[in-house]
This record gives sequence, structure tokens and C-alpha cells, in this order.
Amino acid sequence: MDKQVSGLWLSSRFWILLASVFLLTSATLKPDASAQVSLVKLSTDTFTNSSSQHATEVEPSSFAFGSSMVTAFQVGRMFQGGSSDIGFATSTDAGTTWKSGFLPGITTFFGGGTFSAAGDPSVVFDAAHGQWLISSIAGLSDISSVRALVSRSVDGLNWNNPVIIDNNSGGADKDWITCDNFPSSLFFGHCYVVWYDDTNARQLNLRISTDGGLSWSAPSSAPNTITVSALPVVQPNGTVVMPFKSTSIQAFVSTDGGNNWSGPVTVASITSHDVAGGLRAPPLPSAAVDASGKIFVVWHDCRFRSGCASNDIVLSTTTDGNTWSSVSRIPIDPTNSTIDHFIPEIAVDPMTSGTGAHLTLTFYFYPAANCSAATCKLMVGFVSSTDGGRSWSKPATLAGPMHLNWLPSTNGGNMVGDYIATSSVNGNPFGVFTVAHAKSGSNFDEAIYTTSTCLGCRVAPHK
Repeated sequence: MDKQVSGLWLSSRFWILLASVFLLTSATLKPDASAQVSLVKLSTDTFTNSSSQHATEVEPSSFAFGSSMVTAFQVGRMFQGGSSDIGFATSTDAGTTWKSGFLPGITTFFGGGTFSAAGDPSVVFDAAHGQWLISSIAGLSDISSVRALVSRSVDGLNWNNPVIIDNNSGGADKDWITCDNFPSSLFFGHCYVVWYDDTNARQLNLRISTDGGLSWSAPSSAPNTITVSALPVVQPNGTVVMPFKSTSIQAFVSTDGGNNWSGPVTVASITSHDVAGGLRAPPLPSAAVDASGKIFVVWHDCRFRSGCASNDIVLSTTTDGNTWSSVSRIPIDPTNSTIDHFIPEIAVDPMTSGTGAHLTLTFYFYPAANCSAATCKLMVGFVSSTDGGRSWSKPATLAGPMHLNWLPSTNGGNMVGDYIATSSVNGNPFGVFTVAHAKSGSNFDEAIYTTSTCLGCRVAPHK
């Protein structure tokens, strides 16, 4: 019951500063506390149910629209899957202040829900209907009872009880939600939720809403295939491209509002280095689209490293979902470095495109790939590009180091989340990620944090 994606970019002044001071083709991450930016804690796990590991929050998703930004995440992580509830944190003033809470009506631990666990939050705004939507999955201890849900809000602060959108595939997992927010599109206001069915050979499921998430379609004709994580993104003409992980990175394409799908086409093979220390870090894709409709997909991969000794973050792009570029390496540091990069999030400033596209990449990393559960130091890193990915800034460290025994355990390893989040409000960047501190006895200290509004202040004063 877990998963990964959204957007982070700098204002034009910050981009100019970063480009003039930081622009390099390769550099080395420095895992010292002095490299960190100012962080803001967004939420606290206040649950007390005995089935969870408390004071833990993991796996954030985020989305921004206008001056508002909403992030959603798991609160009170459980070993076997899911959490006590889905938490949210919302800013309505461009990231200056934040309010947080928990989604009602999902679990028995808050707001009158009936499920015993919830997970895999994904958040989006439906501009056609003025609704914030958070998809999630929830279930009982039996995996066959897991359902896909969508919670709705007009302001990102007050949430309705969820709509259960799936009563057929009983093992819903790895859901993701997106909406067509382009007024020029024939399918403006279409929202898409996808997941796979863990009780039916991980077959893909998809539902469509055209009324702001109140009702959802019967299953679409998306071809049956084995998936692990599907991420639909919408182009300005209404075409939906859905990258996903199977035995390789693949993609489906729909040009008729999600009713029919072509594919899958192969984006690229996957060659990944197992992340050390037992950390839960599957090589799942992240996807984003620029103003022209060009799609960027990233994942962690070791093909450029001698002996597959550690992972880079790699990139493939498309303009139509059918033809993809050759895999390229994002040059965060030299290929002979010891650094291992994983759990990436790519984001694109939606007002930019082509050779002027502003890209942002946040990710976790180890300074030394060859480490153990006792010695691994987990960090959060960041790089950016102002020229559509042709060159990249010097990397910065946003958080860490974290020791793995500070993280809750799961049946897939110690966990910060299968995905990380980034978004932009009025051109200012916000990374959203899990940060853990040393335990007090057996008590965890892990929560969701964001960057301050002035990420570029490390370079020059905020003006």
C-alpha cells in the first residue's frame, strides 16, 4: 500500500542567480549540515493506535495552483502497509504559512472511517470544477479488501468524506491522480485515477471523472498489463501519456479523453543498483510536462556506472508518448563518484518550454553507495536546469544525514516513501520530503518538511 510525483521551480530571478553562480555539467554533493536550506515542519503524527509506528510521516505528494499548494502524506506508518490516516498540509498564501490536518472518513482512527489503514496519497487540483482532489487507497488487514478512494475539497483545508471509486478490484495499490487543466483541450475537466490490482496479477485499472470527482466511470479499455506504478500526465492538446514501470519503463497513450489507449510502448530498460542498508527504494518513474507538451520521465539507474556500483538519475523525453529519446544521465556528480542517487522527482515550470524549460530534480542519496544499515547516511539533494535539461546546476543538499534506524520499518525495508514531492507557487520552489531525526529511546521523530520560500537565498538575498 505505497507509491511516488509534482512540480518545483524557481522564480525567474532565482533561476538567473542559480544559473550564473551554479551552472555546471557535473559537481559533487556535499553531505554537511551547512549546505542545508531552511526547512519548515508541516505536520505531526498525533495518532496513538497500537498498529502503527508513531511519530512517523512518509511518502508525500504535492500540487500547486495559483497561490495555493496542497501536500498529502501517510501518517503513522504500519509495518505491513499503509498508515493510521492520510495527512495534508495546505498553504493558501504562496507558502508563507501552512495549516495541516487529517482526511476524515477513511480510517477508524479519525473522522468516522471504516478502514484500518490508508496509504499512497496523490494530490491534484481540478481547475474546471474548482476542486482539490486527493486519491488514496484504504483497506483492512486482508489485502483483498483494499479500495481506491478520492477525497474532495474546495479550499484544500476542509475535506469531505471520500468517494469510494473501486468496489471491484479488491487489491488496489500504487494509485495516482491527474486532471486535464488546459481550457483549450477538448477534455478540459477530465480527471484520471490509475492503480494496479494486487489480487489480479497487478493489472492496470483506470477510472475517469468529469464532474470534479463526484462520480467515476466504469473501467476504461486501457490494455491489461502488469504494472507497478503508472503516472498519467496530460498534454495541452488533451492527450494523456501514462508512463509506468513493469519489467521496463513503458507508456500508454490516449487521445480521446481516456476512453481508449494505445501501447504499451517501451521507453527504456531498467538497470538499477540495489540501494544499500535495506532502504525501501524501488526504481519507480517520475514524470512531468512542460508548456509545449514535452514530457520528461526520470528514474534511478546504474547503466552509466562501472560495475553498476551506484545509481544515477536518468532521463528520457517525448513529445507524443510514442517515440522516446535515448536515455541520458543527469550529471549530478562524476560517474566515478561514490554517491548513490535514488527516489527522484522531476518537475517542470509549466510556463516554460523547449530550450527555456526550467526543470527541477529532487532526490535522496547516499554519499557512499557501499554502506551498511549501520553506516548509511541518507540525504536529500536538489539540482535544476534553465535550458530544458541541456545543462544542470551545482547540486545542493536540502536535508540529512539521516540514519536508517531512525526510519519506520516495513515489509519492504525502512521507509521514507516510494516517492518524493516538489511544487511551485508563483514561481517559488518547494520541495516536500520526509526528514527523520534521532529516536528518543524507541520513539521516532520523522515528519514531512518543506523548503522555505527562498531556496535561492543561499546564493543571494531574496529581493
